[in-house]
Amino acid sequence: MPLLPNRFLVRLKYACPYVKNMPIDDDESIVDLPDATRIDPFADMDGAPHFADVRLGWNETGIGLSVTVKGKDNFPIGDVARPRQSDGITLWIDTRGDRTGHRGTRTCHQFHFLAAGGGPSKDEPAFVQSKIHRALGDAPLVSESDVPFRYEKTKAGYRIEAFLSANVLTGFDPEQYPKLGMFYAVRDFEKGEQTPGADSDFPFAEDPSLWATLELLQK
Repeated sequence: MPLLPNRFLVRLKYACPYVKNMPIDDDESIVDLPDATRIDPFADMDGAPHFADVRLGWNETGIGLSVTVKGKDNFPIGDVARPRQSDGITLWIDTRGDRTGHRGTRTCHQFHFLAAGGGPSKDEPAFVQSKIHRALGDAPLVSESDVPFRYEKTKAGYRIEAFLSANVLTGFDPEQYPKLGMFYAVRDFEKGEQTPGADSDFPFAEDPSLWATLELLQK
């Protein structure tokens, strides 16, 4: 295995299609993201884990996320007090996205969508936002009620849907800044960790220069 992952040697840029109908106002779903919104992790380049379908779409009101994890035998486990050691996805978004600095700013956000870890028995899905380590400035922290979030157990895994409105994304201005910084890590105690680039040997959780570019395609 090479010392540097192959994906680390290229700057990944993903197209983020415009999705008009978000969030969806019903009890069945929050977003319905088409295949074109899939964020391919290019895992085959490094023989890295690839067990989750991650999708991102946008419109003027915010960014929609869906994650489908398959191939599980056991229930998700987690602890809301330790979100990055829990089953689920962490999504990093920089609404300026110039990717030149190695430390976060107030436009850099870290959101955790957990398949488990909430509730008295720590077996309920949960959302939590946390500060980015070593950041020069912190994005305002929001509460769970500010982020529509849905969890659904499936036959061999689970599905997560969420919508990050412009109100929780400091600096979100698609017209002036259509290129965002973006990175994600889907963690699973059975399947491992899936990312779209650098693995856990690199400090992607605190270094925005390691993130990919998310280009908001116009409608």
